[in-house]
Amino acid sequence: MICFEEVSKVFPGGTGEAAIADLTLRIEPGEMVFILGQSGAGKSTLLKLITLEQRPTRGRVTVGPFDSETITRRGIPHLRRHCGVVFQDFRLIKDKTIFENVAYCLRMTGTLEKLLITRAVSRVLHRVGIYGKRDRFPHELSGGEQQRAAIGRALIHQPPVLLADEPTGNLDAETGRDVLEVLAQLHLSGTTILVATHDEELARRYATRTLTLRNGRVVEDLFLRPHGTEVF
Repeated sequence: MICFEEVSKVFPGGTGEAAIADLTLRIEPGEMVFILGQSGAGKSTLLKLITLEQRPTRGRVTVGPFDSETITRRGIPHLRRHCGVVFQDFRLIKDKTIFENVAYCLRMTGTLEKLLITRAVSRVLHRVGIYGKRDRFPHELSGGEQQRAAIGRALIHQPPVLLADEPTGNLDAETGRDVLEVLAQLHLSGTTILVATHDEELARRYATRTLTLRNGRVVEDLFLRPHGTEVF
């Protein structure tokens, strides 16, 4: 599903040290992988290499049929629809309702038929448990509800892979667990999920596997439970 082959990423104009260094890694379909490490360890860079928001300086990244060495500019949007992304700061459009925020992603990729949009958006909002808040604006929702909306937006194209970069970072502990319960349910339905976080307690509770990064290198790779195991 996702493969890194001797991948390094060095940012131009920096210290010259690799943000990701000589990484060889394979993530199988259906895994729920937590990427652990302190700030600056390389967690976000690893996720951005999967969507090719960052290109590897050396090595090769493959995500399903997409290959960093051969992908064309036209292929990038298809790759990114293959990988839903959830951010720490939600990134919802303030002057659009929750329904409109999720629908916007469909419209931007050419889906314009009103009935198709209504069905697709309603489906994902039911799935993340906030269908009843569809006509609210982001500022009218709690932080946990906003993150659920962001997850719904990431799911609108039914991607087989979901990437979450510190999805609980702006939430209190209880709300963060609620958001992880949503991700855990998605995992049980077959979605491959990667979560970048520094929260080891959440990783022990929800992950099937943990990768610990230090200075851009994997220093520990642990398999915690089989794919699809009930964790709550």
